[in-house]
Amino acid sequence: MSPVDAARTPLGAATIQRLAELVAFDTTSRNSNLDLITYVEGVLGPLGARLTRVPDATGTKANLIASFGPVEAPGGVILSGHTDVVPVDGQPWSSDPWTLLHRDGLLYGRGTCDMKAFSAAILAVAPQLAAAPLVRPVHIALSYDEEVGCIGAPDMVVKMARELPGIEAVIVGEPTDMKVVSGHKGIASWVVEVTGREAHSSQVDQGVSAVAEAVPLMQLVLDTAASLRASAPPDSPFEIPGATMTIGVMQGGTAVNILARTASFMFELRTEAGQDPMAMVQPILAAVARTDAAIRARAPEGGARIIQRSFTPALAPAPDSPAERLARQLTGDNESRVVAYATEGGLFQSAGLPTVVCGPGSILQAHQPDEFVAVEQVEACAAFLERLVRRQCA
Repeated sequence: MSPVDAARTPLGAATIQRLAELVAFDTTSRNSNLDLITYVEGVLGPLGARLTRVPDATGTKANLIASFGPVEAPGGVILSGHTDVVPVDGQPWSSDPWTLLHRDGLLYGRGTCDMKAFSAAILAVAPQLAAAPLVRPVHIALSYDEEVGCIGAPDMVVKMARELPGIEAVIVGEPTDMKVVSGHKGIASWVVEVTGREAHSSQVDQGVSAVAEAVPLMQLVLDTAASLRASAPPDSPFEIPGATMTIGVMQGGTAVNILARTASFMFELRTEAGQDPMAMVQPILAAVARTDAAIRARAPEGGARIIQRSFTPALAPAPDSPAERLARQLTGDNESRVVAYATEGGLFQSAGLPTVVCGPGSILQAHQPDEFVAVEQVEACAAFLERLVRRQCA
């Protein structure tokens, strides 16, 4: 069965067709997303959307803002999605990750869940947006490099907050099973780089092992993580309460019989709204500075440094915000919930724009081999956006 044939409604079929087209773009974060951006412009431009690219410094990636309706009117809604996906390298996929496959009510492919299904539904509903007598605008915000620390969105968010008056709500379409998510943790990440002096491993006095110097720093990260877990607030609404810290990547050395010249590792910190990530990481910053001084005393060409790689603020629940009211009106979902993963929602909220998260699919499928989204979730999202179009006409 063709994926499109799995749809139960014409709008669902249009959404699945757009999803197949989006999945076919390999927008792994290490790649350019410009081909996909050009494709989206080709869909929305002929419908009359106002299109604005917000490129990165290299010109190889871009955010896209597309607007329908009276842009200057109050009551605007931003539909936010990201164009990049995580790698498939080393994952045991049973089908081509870049070809949409339907099986037993599920649509398989990289990005189906996280989060091209939301963007596909937007594109499928776009003809309705173009034809509708909108009295309040709808804006589409597609970013790059969300999966590597929400690196692309900040410039776009600042531009939208500055140039689009009267935004009532931002809906970030990350996978929530089409339930309303009011809050999530923030995420910050750092890279620690250590440089020593190479020497034969039998001549330990002649060199400085970067690996040996990095190990205590990594242990400090783990110790700090344990301390944060132990001091988590008892009234936290999160399934894993409080702040968490993990090491995701480590590299170093060239051979077992050489004192390593370089070593590095990357760690992340996830915090609840109101927690200060810089205060939590301060002991690690101080330890890196001490390690730097100790290495330079033995090998002046060496040292250690820590570089902040990314920072995405938490999304604080705001039960009475216009975004909350709108999302609950459109979904009928009145439960309160938060999630531990981060989205670009915190960036929008920090810019003064009321924000919630609501999108198709389950986060349990995100980043997995044989990633999928259920057909019923895709159709529910399309129907949600159809209701939004009608509401923006009232």
